[in-house]
Amino acid sequence: MAQLTYRESVSLAIAQSMRKDQKVFFMGEDVGAAGGVFKATVGLLDEFGPERIKDCPISEQAILGAAMGAAMSGLRPIAEIMFSDFLAVCWDIIANQIAKTRYMSDGQINIPLVIRTANGGGSKFGAQHSQSLENWSMAIPGLKVVAPSSPRDVLGLMASSVQDPDPVIFYEHKSLYAMKEELDKTDIEIPLGQANIMHKGNDVLLIGLGLMAQRAKKAAEILKEKFNVDATVLDLRTLVPLDLQSIKREAKKCGQVITVEENPRLCGWGAEISSLIIEHCFKDLKGPIKRITTPHIPLPSADILEDNTIPSVDVIVDETLTKLKIKKEK
Repeated sequence: MAQLTYRESVSLAIAQSMRKDQKVFFMGEDVGAAGGVFKATVGLLDEFGPERIKDCPISEQAILGAAMGAAMSGLRPIAEIMFSDFLAVCWDIIANQIAKTRYMSDGQINIPLVIRTANGGGSKFGAQHSQSLENWSMAIPGLKVVAPSSPRDVLGLMASSVQDPDPVIFYEHKSLYAMKEELDKTDIEIPLGQANIMHKGNDVLLIGLGLMAQRAKKAAEILKEKFNVDATVLDLRTLVPLDLQSIKREAKKCGQVITVEENPRLCGWGAEISSLIIEHCFKDLKGPIKRITTPHIPLPSADILEDNTIPSVDVIVDETLTKLKIKKEK
């Protein structure tokens, strides 16, 4: 058994892919000698050297422009954009070039590129360094969107992402980097588009992603222990491709559905999931779908304000009880 943090699993996942395939290399700001701003790439430079671990200038456009060219030439780059907020700086390259090249070349050119980035709030970094942006990339045809919620998922989803022929944006949640997990093995693959049931129940379905999947799981444990509510928690793991079959199956089984997302409410991924459930499972629902989200505001940096903006375990518990019309004892 090996105990790994989410942070350590990132470095190991990259190393395992690089050991298997000489075409894989890694590039980004301060990813080599410094080991990454979140210390998620420690040791890679020592093992693979500067030919395959590239420290880059502070230019997101340069990083992804070079990575795209390398991918077009037959290599398999993993490129880091330090904070997901900085994707906005190079969004033209991602949305108009990387995402569309395979289509516009009639399949003659693939872009096997993984874009790693630290996503989400919880660290009090303020409005420009704390956004949860999965829905941005979900809206762009040609991109695959991955958001692991555990060390095991980091390992398995990174392996599949690196091998994928298409561009993948790999959202690592900053608030999960310290999370620990016991693993019986580390050389694993998890197919993209395969959701994970984190907690089983029949009363209500909680659908989460990244940090919100972990908080939904903790909420489900409290709901069972204190209120005898059996909740299923479905961790989507990938938004594109989306495991619609698992969503439909669990929604039909439970009849009550709640999406839990860190995105701002307007146009969040939960709205798309809700639409699909209504389209495919309307007759099986016992009530309207509830969405738990952050408000449509820039994230504050003050501790108490950020804590009261991002959905917490207590909020998930309370909103679930309200939906099921169960009163909490005072």
